[in-house]
Parts: sequence; structure tokens; C-alpha cells
Amino acid sequence: MKNLFKFLLIAFVFASAFITKAQQEDTNYFQLSPRIGYDFPSYDNNTPYIDYKGGLDLGLSLDYYWNWFGLGFDFDYIKNQSESTYPTDNLTDGTLPISDFSLTENTIARIFYGIGPNIQFRSQSKRFTTEINTRFGLASIKGGRTYLQSVAPSPAYPLNFHAGYDASSVFTFKGQVRFTYYLNDNFGINAGAYYMRHFGATELFDTPLAVSAGYNPVVAGTLANGQPSNTVDFSNAQTRTEPCDCDISSVGLFAGVTFKFNKKEKVDVCEVCGEDHMPRCCATCGCGVTVTARDKFTNETLPFTDVVLADLNGNIVQSGTTNTYGVVVFNDVAEDDLIVKGKLYNISLEETSISKDEFKACKKDGNSIQKVIKYGDLNFILKGNVVECNTTVGIQGVDIKLRDKLNAGQKNTLSDVKGEFIFHLKQASTYALNGNKDGYFSNEVELTTNGEDRNKSLFIDFEMCVNPCGQAIKLDNIIFNLGKWDILPAARPDLDYVVKLMQDNPTIKVEMSSHTDSRGSDQYNQELSQKRAQSSVDYLMSKGISRARLIARGAGESELLNRCADGVTCEENEHTINRRTEFKVVCL
Repeated sequence: MKNLFKFLLIAFVFASAFITKAQQEDTNYFQLSPRIGYDFPSYDNNTPYIDYKGGLDLGLSLDYYWNWFGLGFDFDYIKNQSESTYPTDNLTDGTLPISDFSLTENTIARIFYGIGPNIQFRSQSKRFTTEINTRFGLASIKGGRTYLQSVAPSPAYPLNFHAGYDASSVFTFKGQVRFTYYLNDNFGINAGAYYMRHFGATELFDTPLAVSAGYNPVVAGTLANGQPSNTVDFSNAQTRTEPCDCDISSVGLFAGVTFKFNKKEKVDVCEVCGEDHMPRCCATCGCGVTVTARDKFTNETLPFTDVVLADLNGNIVQSGTTNTYGVVVFNDVAEDDLIVKGKLYNISLEETSISKDEFKACKKDGNSIQKVIKYGDLNFILKGNVVECNTTVGIQGVDIKLRDKLNAGQKNTLSDVKGEFIFHLKQASTYALNGNKDGYFSNEVELTTNGEDRNKSLFIDFEMCVNPCGQAIKLDNIIFNLGKWDILPAARPDLDYVVKLMQDNPTIKVEMSSHTDSRGSDQYNQELSQKRAQSSVDYLMSKGISRARLIARGAGESELLNRCADGVTCEENEHTINRRTEFKVVCL
């Protein structure tokens, strides 16, 4: 009890000192964590037939944190039950069966108090924490006497004995991991596990028996009727007269609660209003108003929402835009009846109001006024981004066309400096998007809201790309038979792709170019490639593309992609690289 009193006194001084410090620093705080658990012990006393059952653990932690690093005290009261495992079934003394026994199994109590460093990992919201605690300290270990003796037949025989413990100030180490979820800023629930080891816990010496521990061995045998038996070998009694300074270890699981003492913000007498008083209010200043914009259906916060505070005559008192967390704070707002309005991408949010009574309450309790405005539109918001194809570079000033394929209608917008654009999309519809800008072209892409759930998401993220004009694009499947220029069936999908591209971009022209490898004469390759390019153009014209928008160019072997020029020995796969058909968009 004296040691426990000393521990509580030290803990009180520790808590008082650090609570004072906690009131001075935002990132520092003090916490108190009572817990209850179950302990699984292991006693290394080298005594056969003696075991110890699991038992109750009652504990308390006092911790102070400097952000992620801390220092803490722990107190544990652990109670286990000693247990004799001596085999008593079919036991004999060599002649007669031993049928009656006297058994003493006392409880053993351990009290630990220690101090050590902590490391803490917090989630971004600071609601969930993981702590690793280490403790070094002292423990008292008392009890655990275990004695088994026979009663019948007479006389009584000692069979198994351990004197137990009466040790004080045993050096002890404890390692612990604790997970805490905070229900609010000051209260949380926790669970965890620990490992504890007591170094050199001295056993008692029993004066009447003159031993610390002992037992009579058991020899397995067989009765006359053939049944197995256990015979006590009294001639080979094993005793230990020297108490063992043996270690005791245990592991445990626990759960508890945590009380967190955050910094109390002190409100001084307000002489001049300013941001230092916000979000608190004072008697002579206006109050702080915190507005959060949320989606009505998904409850997600809405960044970049325009918010205004207006009086009942419609005059704007203050205005602002929500941050990336969907929150905007208005400081020093004068007392009045106000309307809170919001607009996100030209769609108005549901309004709310602030009464003069709320300002009075604000000045009385010192808390800012909290308001939520909600976005109730049923449409999705498409958050698009247009980049140059095969890059991450956003393109500004792209004219984005959105066409509703199920309901007649078309919208246009321009991408901003980052290449971003916004559209409102109806539920259960399908859209076609196309981007145009001088020097660029794009394919039409399709987007559908079928399968999207408005109750789960407001925003749909989408990326599209535009190609720069004048860039040669290879068509992989346009292959000609040797010495021929007929369009084969395998080439038609690639040419149909070009047809669709030109239909989507009616202002562009396309140059179809054909290339050969270096084998054969220059003139032959030039004439063959020109015929192949013309065959491609003829196919496009057959699909309705104007001849005025098409250019056929035979490049022959003049634009090789590798080293395989005349006179150079190359493998067939190297020559194949040079035999290709490309198209190049010419923007007007």
C-alpha cells in the first residue's frame, strides 16, 4: 500500500504539471485511460505440476503527449489463480489406492507501477490513434501457495508443493499497444494488448516444510486387473530448499475508455475586435460564423462553394468561398437577423438563417455560430479535365461540346487555365463529348450516367484528350500484299476510325501517307507508296468524305524509321517497321 500511495502521489504531481503545460500549447495534451482486461501468465519457477490460470487485470494509464511523442505512467492490478496439475487419477502409494486429497490453491496478486515513453500515430481526422507504450518500473508479487497432500489412506503424504511469493520492488518491463477511437474531442474508447515481464521474483521459503517447492514423482504402472495406474515414488522426492529468483511473464488483452484534456482557449477582455478572438465572441465584438456546404443526398462537403451572409433586405454583409473541406469562416459578424445563401457552379443551395438570439448565445458561451447549407439539385456534376493526348498537360481554351444522345440538347463550355471544365448531367442519360481548339483535334467520346447512384456521389470525374495537328499517327492494321495497293478487309476498321474522326471534326483536312522499306528501287517504291496512299484516300471518299479534305502522299523509302537504308543488311522485322501507313491532321 505504501508503494501504491507513492505511485499515486507521483502521478498526481505529473498530471498537475503537464495539465498546466497543456493549456499553453495547441498540439500538446494530457489523457487518462482506465481499462479492464484479462491476463495470461507464465511462471518460470521450474516446478512440475504447478500452473497458473488467467485472471483479471485492472489498469490505469496517465499520459502526456508532445504531438506524436509522449511520456506516461501505468498502474496494473493483476490477479491469477495457482493450480496443481498433479495426476491424481488411479493414484496409489505402491500398495493401496490414494482416494482422498487435501488441496490448497491460493490466488496470486501482482501490482505494477511504471513510467516510460510513448509513440503515437494519428489518422488525418485525429479520431483514430495507435499508441506504442513502454514502461519500466517496480512490482509487488504476493500469494500463490499451492499444496496437495493425500488424506486416505492414513497417514497423509505430501504430493506437490510450492510456497508462493512475497516479493516487493521487483524490476519489471511492460510493452503495450493501444488503439483509441475518439467519439468527440475529449472522450474515446480503446482496446489493446500488452506484454509484461518481472525479473527475478523471489519465492517464499516454507519453514514448517523446510522447502520452497517440492514434489514426489509419479511412476506409470498397471493394476492387477489390467487398468493403468500412477504410483507415487516416495523414495525419490524432489525438493528445493533455495528459493528461486525466477522471472514471471504474462500477456494480456484489455479495453477501456480515454479522457483527453485539450487546451482550453482563454478569452481575454475584448478591446479591439480581430481574428485573434475568432471563432470566439466577446461582449463588444461581433461573432464568428462558420458555414459548411454539403450535398443533401451524399452529405459530402462541397469545396469552392460561393457563400454570402445577407440581411433581410437582401444586402450582402459578408461573402466568401468554402475551402477544400467545404468550410468558410466569417469573422466579426455584427448582430442581426441574417440569411445564409450559397451557389455551386451557378446552382443555388438551400438557404438557412441566423437569428439575433443566436448571436446573443454566441456572446454568452463564447462559441462561434455553426451553419450548414445543402445542395439539393438532382443532377450530377461532371468535373472534367482536357489534356494533350499521351501527356498530363492541361489545355486551356478548348471548346468542349456536350451532346445529350437520349434527349435533344447541346451545351458548350471552355476549359480553364488548368484544362478543367464543368457540366451538369441528368440521371440515366448518355452523352457525347468533343473538344476543339485551333491547332488541336479530338475524337468524340461517350459518357453515361446509367449505373451512377445520386445518393452515393454528386461528382463524376472525367478526363479527355486532344491531339495536336500535324502529328503523324500510325495505323497498325493497314497492310498491303506484296507489290499491291488494294485495301484489304483487315484495314477497314482503321480507315473507318479516320472517317469518324473527320465527321466529328468537319474543319480538318487529313493527309494519308504510305511508306515502304528500302528494298527495291527508289522510283518503284515511290510509285507503289503513292498508289497505296491514293487507295486509302479513295476508301475515305467512298464513305462520304470530301476529296477537298484529303491528301494522298507517297513517301516511298524517304522517311525510314531505323538504320535499314540501301546497302544495310537488316532482319525482316526491322524492314517491317518502315512499311507503314500514317495519317496526319491538317487543321485549318
